[in-house]
Amino acid sequence: MIQLNYRDSKPIYEQIKDGMRRLILTGGIGKDEKIPSVREMAVTLSINPNTIQRAYRELEQEGYIYTISGRGSFAAEVTEVTDERKNKILEKFDESVRELAALGTEPSELKLRIEELTANDISPAPSGTSSKKEGGEGK
Repeated sequence: MIQLNYRDSKPIYEQIKDGMRRLILTGGIGKDEKIPSVREMAVTLSINPNTIQRAYRELEQEGYIYTISGRGSFAAEVTEVTDERKNKILEKFDESVRELAALGTEPSELKLRIEELTANDISPAPSGTSSKKEGGEGK
């Protein structure tokens, strides 16, 4: 299920999107499987239904879910998620790498970071905990 971190600077609807994307991409939610309704998800996560609706709307625009009027929302097939999304993410990645290079970050440090992320299955920190980022506030 989706875990929210209320201390995170990332908006709640984006955390929901990230969680749903991860579930769909990893097979936690299968192709054509019905996802919880906006109301069900709002009750489960104890948040405003408008927040869920925004996340679902954006997930649908990105091709991760589809809606059938009167029946609900369903997970799209992973292969149906367009290359456009991947290209957008890679563009952001390229921007970040350029900025990090300008700040003096060595390519080997970037490579190590990518290897660590992929080795850890790119999982978010559990709710209420801090991440392993250098310079972050750890408890």
